[in-house]
Amino acid sequence: MVRIKVCGITNIADAVNIANLNVHALGFILSKSPRKIELSKVAEITKVLPPFISRVAVVVDVTLNELEEIQESRLFDYIQFHGSENISLIKKCKLKTIKALKIGNEKSLSDIAIYQDEVDYLLFDTMVGNKIGGTGETFDWKILKNLNIKEPFILAGGIGPENVSQAIATLKPAAIDLNSKVEKNPGKKDINLIKQTLEIIKDTEKYFEF
Repeated sequence: MVRIKVCGITNIADAVNIANLNVHALGFILSKSPRKIELSKVAEITKVLPPFISRVAVVVDVTLNELEEIQESRLFDYIQFHGSENISLIKKCKLKTIKALKIGNEKSLSDIAIYQDEVDYLLFDTMVGNKIGGTGETFDWKILKNLNIKEPFILAGGIGPENVSQAIATLKPAAIDLNSKVEKNPGKKDINLIKQTLEIIKDTEKYFEF
């Protein structure tokens, strides 16, 4: 089964509607972004979520004090590091860790060796300038396919109903991270597009072993 995370949650309605679609995780962006959300708002949202939905804090170049505040809030199960965080800071994290790596070309893969033994999961996203994510653009998936990564990983970057089947067929990721391609506008999700994407994933899974 391909696990599904929907990232960039900003409001209660989207969170509840998406959780009821049986996705596995919701992502809350706590750093500068059109989809940024405050901890106080995340607290409101998590109060109405059903059990067993993982909650992911997405941060960029977070400080130690900020990291401790996030952990002490007890709102999250994972922290997804999406910046240039030093490995020593990530090691101080008490929650499960995800490290996002931006892929532009094969040289982008050099950071895998730095992080793969220090975090719980790697997430591969598209490199677009200095943007942290949510660009709606994909990278060349063949770069990862040629690397033949054995550990379970998360695939992000411009994935939606039009290409999710190809993404699964090409890379067989353990999880898919959905964001900008299933939105009406930044921070407001399109529930119908998410439903459509989930149906395609379910159909595609029938033809591949995971």
